[in-house]
Amino acid sequence: MISLRDQAIFEAGIKLGALYHQFTGTPVSPESADSLERAIEESIRNQPYVESIKVRIDREVLKKNINRFGYAELNGLMLEVELLVKVGDVRVHARMRVVDGYPLMSLERVD
Repeated sequence: MISLRDQAIFEAGIKLGALYHQFTGTPVSPESADSLERAIEESIRNQPYVESIKVRIDREVLKKNINRFGYAELNGLMLEVELLVKVGDVRVHARMRVVDGYPLMSLERVD
């Protein structure tokens, strides 16, 4: 039998995976980074069980990747995400951040 804890952990993983694969490759510039952060948050917030989400695009990494047309393609090395999923009375705190040059997704805490 699947517990609420199991379901909450699964949901957090699905949300982070969907975010990564849905938005990487999106054109982004320093001028559009704020609105893209909000768009990603709003998109993921529409999904079931999402209690909160915070997305930050690293402007320094973004600037290093700008092409001659003035934008870069969003990649995992630019993203930092904090996610809170709630299923029943179980809350899962998950995140994505760069660890040793890799955009690592992890569970931070299960309450």
